[in-house]
Amino acid sequence: MPNAQARTNLQTQRQQQLNTRQQLRAERALQRREDRELRRVPAAQKAQRRDEIRNARQQRALNRQQLVQPNAAQAQPNARAQRANRRDGAARVTQDAARRGRFAAPFAAQAANIGGRNRFAHLAAHRAWRHGHRAAFVAWYGPVFWPYAYSDVFDYTFWPYGYDDGYWAYVYDDFFDGVFWGEAGPPEEYAYAGPSPRPSYGSASAPRPNYAAVRDLCRQPGSGVTAWPFAEIERKVGLNAEQKDLLGEIRKASQDAAAVFKASCPPDDAFPVTPPGRLDAMTARLEATLQTVQTVRPALENFYASLSDEQKERFNELGPKPTAANAEAREAAQAADSCKQPKPGLANLPIEKIEDVINPTDAQEAELNKLQDATSKAVEIMQAACPDETPLTPPGRLDAMEKRLQSMIDAAKTVKPALQSFYSSLSGEQKARFNRIGQQLSQSNG
Repeated sequence: MPNAQARTNLQTQRQQQLNTRQQLRAERALQRREDRELRRVPAAQKAQRRDEIRNARQQRALNRQQLVQPNAAQAQPNARAQRANRRDGAARVTQDAARRGRFAAPFAAQAANIGGRNRFAHLAAHRAWRHGHRAAFVAWYGPVFWPYAYSDVFDYTFWPYGYDDGYWAYVYDDFFDGVFWGEAGPPEEYAYAGPSPRPSYGSASAPRPNYAAVRDLCRQPGSGVTAWPFAEIERKVGLNAEQKDLLGEIRKASQDAAAVFKASCPPDDAFPVTPPGRLDAMTARLEATLQTVQTVRPALENFYASLSDEQKERFNELGPKPTAANAEAREAAQAADSCKQPKPGLANLPIEKIEDVINPTDAQEAELNKLQDATSKAVEIMQAACPDETPLTPPGRLDAMEKRLQSMIDAAKTVKPALQSFYSSLSGEQKARFNRIGQQLSQSNG
């Protein structure tokens, strides 16, 4: 009898999992239809309709949660009140505060309206541009963090307006998301206006990249160097022989820098699956990217210094021009102020969810509190590196990028000791739960 009951329970569990997957597929299809509808709404009505869609999605998520756990809701009518506070009595972050407490919060409307761009949002910059779309940040491609870092560094230097306004805000958010949530990202109810436009590998619509593609992408970062605007610089800026030689030094430095990235490539078939492992992989990529910037920057500065004022202005004008003033531009203008605001969606929410999933002992709770303090400090480090505006010159943009990269490395080093100490304090079962927290919460919508 016990075996029969166990089989029955397993069958019930599998059926519930199947139902959950079917519901999530249906939800994603519905959200795509809503996104298409939103794009057809007149501009004057767009904000109201966006709020209606957001509220409807939140209600559907609540309904799904009640369907998945109806008995628990009946047995514990005060469960929501109990969850209002953490074990130490501190108030929990609300869904709205978590959504607003992220670097990319000012771009939530833009993300909600991204709709038809989903299939371009994970492409390298030049590939996106060929289809007439601005480039978005790509956090992970299989085991590789920031797969297009090499090209993004220098494409952004020459063509800053070819990137989404919220590019760097997403970089910062995805740094923390990558550590705590992994590829799954944060629960959708806590992140912007809906699911991330970036692909979720392992789903039916976005299969996990094959290792050959990941290896080639990581080990040949310099393959895009021919797409850099060297010919355009010569043609539009008007260089003399000495300046052409200095431009050649930039080309050589860029090729030398490409070799740095090979050392940051993960071993074959090695996906980082633990939070400490992901942080190590991310740190290696960030350090390689910073070294690349530091390799190319002297050559770029020497070249720029050789130009006349007229030539400098021509050089500054390369690439796509800023978009006209519109809703997205207004949101971008708010980003600098938003960067300095508290970030409970990054500093508090992961810690609360870890506490729920791990159920730590008192000793582990003390280690978790240290991790929260370190995470808050890391957020502050990144906030200090937020520029007030995009620099107008290529050397200025490369300098700003160097500061951003250094801040992310400093943030990683701030989090690492506390994360390792907390992770080491966990039992094997607790570690397994922590490793899967992002995937499990995304399936249950938080």
